[in-house]
Amino acid sequence: MTSDTPTTPLTLPDGRPVPSMTGDERAMLEGWLDFHRTTLELKCRGLDDAQLRLASAPPSSLTLLGLVQHLAEVERNWFQRVLAGLDVPPVYEEETGYALHPERGLDETLTIWHREVARGREISAGRPLDDTGRLVDGPVAGMDVSLRWVLIHLIEEYARHNGHADILRERIDGVTGT
Repeated sequence: MTSDTPTTPLTLPDGRPVPSMTGDERAMLEGWLDFHRTTLELKCRGLDDAQLRLASAPPSSLTLLGLVQHLAEVERNWFQRVLAGLDVPPVYEEETGYALHPERGLDETLTIWHREVARGREISAGRPLDDTGRLVDGPVAGMDVSLRWVLIHLIEEYARHNGHADILRERIDGVTGT
């Protein structure tokens, strides 16, 4: 480590962790995933329940609250079902997580999402990046997939949905940003 390399994790002014720019592959993959997870939560900050439920980019019915729910499902699927081989039910009534229910607001949804993120971290902790799980459904069900692939896929999944969240948030209240 050089003298200009910080020893404590850096954060942006908005609180998001700065992914490691040097170091090992795992630290970089986990850093980018954490960055995108935090970005999703940031996109919801400061909005009321009605705004979080607003499908603000017609004709799409996508909402910020629906995105958080969906990504809770994604976390559960890839870490628990695929990597750990657990037979767990979907988090929500319908497997994509996008459907909204009047009684479930952001606080409950974030609690569920944080639980799924924590469980994913627990499952992947200590596993080598080459460790594999098995795809349980879809067109390539039964194929092996590595933890490395899962982390890369989740980074891609969050990045894509954070782009959606950018558009939704800008249409709701004009807030833009990365």
